[in-house]
Amino acid sequence: MKKIYTVFAISIASVAFSQIQKVEPAFWWKGMKNPELQILVYGKDIAKSEIELSDGIKIKNIQKVENPNYVFLTVNTNEINVPKFTITSKKDTKNKSTYTYELKQRLANSANRESFSSKDVMYLIMPDRFSNGDEKNDSNPQLTEKANRSLPNGRHGGDLRGIINNLDYIQNMGATAVWLTPVNQDNEKVYSYHGYAQTDLYNIDSRYGSNEEYRELSRNLNKRNMKLVMDYVTNHWGVSHWMIQDLPEKDWIHQFSEGDKGFFRSNYKTTTQFDTNASEIDKKYALDGWFDTTMPDINQKNPLVLKYLIQNSIWWIEYAELGGFRVDTYPYNDKEAMAKWAKAITDEYPKFNIVGETWLNTAGYISAWQKDSKTGEAAHYNSNLPSVMDFMLYGDMPKAFKEKDGWDSGLTKLYNVFASDFLYPDINNVMVFFENHDTERWNEIFNADPKAYKMALTLISTVRGIPQIYYGSEVGMRGDKNKGGDADIRRDFPGGWKSDQQNAFKPSDQTAEQKEYYQFTQKLLNWRKGKEVIHTGKTKNYIPQDNVFVYFRYNDKGSVMVVINNNEKDTTLDLKRFAESLNTTSKGKEVISGKEISLQNSLTIPAKTSFIIELQK
Repeated sequence: MKKIYTVFAISIASVAFSQIQKVEPAFWWKGMKNPELQILVYGKDIAKSEIELSDGIKIKNIQKVENPNYVFLTVNTNEINVPKFTITSKKDTKNKSTYTYELKQRLANSANRESFSSKDVMYLIMPDRFSNGDEKNDSNPQLTEKANRSLPNGRHGGDLRGIINNLDYIQNMGATAVWLTPVNQDNEKVYSYHGYAQTDLYNIDSRYGSNEEYRELSRNLNKRNMKLVMDYVTNHWGVSHWMIQDLPEKDWIHQFSEGDKGFFRSNYKTTTQFDTNASEIDKKYALDGWFDTTMPDINQKNPLVLKYLIQNSIWWIEYAELGGFRVDTYPYNDKEAMAKWAKAITDEYPKFNIVGETWLNTAGYISAWQKDSKTGEAAHYNSNLPSVMDFMLYGDMPKAFKEKDGWDSGLTKLYNVFASDFLYPDINNVMVFFENHDTERWNEIFNADPKAYKMALTLISTVRGIPQIYYGSEVGMRGDKNKGGDADIRRDFPGGWKSDQQNAFKPSDQTAEQKEYYQFTQKLLNWRKGKEVIHTGKTKNYIPQDNVFVYFRYNDKGSVMVVINNNEKDTTLDLKRFAESLNTTSKGKEVISGKEISLQNSLTIPAKTSFIIELQK
C-alpha cells in the first residue's frame, strides 16, 4: 500500500514553512443545529507548526493525519461570538501565516426550507449541452480541456448563464424543479463535460460560471416558486482532485495492490449490499472498486472523509439556497456511512429531500434504500434516505409499450410495477422517469413517434411519485446510445448556441413536430401543478385488458381517470367494469383536448392515445 500512496502524492511547490494554502470550508454559518465545525487547513508541513485562533476561541480538537500537509481543527460555533476570527499557523514570531475565517448569519427560516416533492416536475439538464449564455467562459487557461463543439465528447460551452437565460422556457413548459448534472470543477483531460469526476467540491467549474452565478440561478428559480436540485457525488472524485493528488491519508480512497496505481474496476453488482449470502470479495469489488480510472473510489468509512462530505453538502445547501439533492451511484457507497450522511443533512434541514440513484431492477431492492423501509429493516438497515428512483418502472416501460399484450407482457408489466408499491414506506416520494442522461432516449427507442412520447409522459405525470423529464425530449430530441455512445443522448439543445439555425426555445420558431411534443408537455405539466389529487391522492388500478391500462387517482375532493390505449386501433371499453371508481359519474372533462367525455355505458379511445379525464359530479 505504501507504493500506491506515493504514486498519488505530488511534489508541492516550495513555499514558506507552514504557509496556509487552502482552508475548507472557506466560511460557515452561525445558528446551525449541529454547532460543531471541522476546518481543514492545508499547507506544506502545516502539521509541524503551531495553530492558534484569535479572540480567545478554543480549538476543541486538533487532528493530524499521515500527511503533514493537513490539519483538521474542530471548533464549537456556539462558543464563537465574533463574526470573523483569525487562524494563525506559526513556527515562531517571524514565520507566520494567517487566514481570516467568517461565520455568516443564516437566512431567515433556512432550516425549514421547502424541498422538491410529488407536487413538482423535475427537469434534468446537462449544462454543457443546453445553452451557451456566455461565450467568454467556454475555455479557461487554468483548466485543461478546452471548448470544442465539433468533438461529440468534448466541451461544447453550455453554462449557467444559458440556463438562467431560458428560465421562462422551463417555467412555461411546466417544470417546477431543475436538476443539473454536476457543475463543480471537473479538471480531467478529456470527457470532463459530464462533471462526475469532480476536482474541487467547493467551486463551480469556471467553464460553467461561478459560485455566485450558481446561487443566482437558484435564487431566480426560488422567485418563480421553483427549486434547484444539486447532483451530489459521494462515491467518487476525479483523479485530478487536489486532495487525491496529495492524499491526507492512504485510506481516504480505496486502493488495490493488484491494480494499476490503486485502480481496480467495480464489478457494479450492488445487490451484494443486501445479499446475506454474498462473498466478501464480490462485495468489496462492488463497493470499493472504482467507476473508472479517472474516478477514485472515496472511503466514507473514514470519519474525516464522512465529516468532509457532510459539511460540504450542508455548505452548498446553505450557500446556494438549494431545494434538494440527487445523489449519484447511491448503492456503491458504504451504506452505514451514508445513513449517517443522510441523517446529518435531514437533521439540519427536516424538510430537505434527497433522492438516491438506486439503479436496481426490482422494487424489493430499490425500496430497501428508502428511509424506514421494511425491506431494509429485514436487513437490519435504515438508510435515512427520503427518496429513491423507480428504476423498475424505467426498465419495464419500453417493454410495456413495445410488447404484445400477454399474461406478463405488454402493459401488464406496468401493473406489476405498481402492484409492488406496498414495499415502499413513502410511495409518493419516489422519482418516476422513462429516460435520463445515462439511458437511451425514449424518442429514439420509438423512432420519434409523438404518440409513444405522449403515452409515456401521461403515465409518469399521473401515477404516484415525482416525475422527471430529460431536456430536449419535450421537443422530440433523439439520440442513439448504442451507436453514438453517451454523447449522442446528450446532444446540444437546438437554439442554445448563437450559430444554431433553429431555436426550439422559442415556441414561435419550433417546427411542427417540435410544437406537437412541446404543446402536449406544456398542457399536461401545467395542469398537473395544481392537482393535489395527482400529488398525494390514492390509486386504484385495473389490470390491463386488451392492451389498455386504466387507473384512477382520487381523494375526498375529486377523481381522475387515466386511460392508456396501446393498441394500433381504436378500442371501446365497457365502463361497467370501472363502476366502483366511477360511482354515479356520467361525464368528465379530458384534460388535453378540453372536451367533455360521456362516461355512460362505454368509452372509445383512439389508437396509441392516452386520456386524462377529470370526473364531474
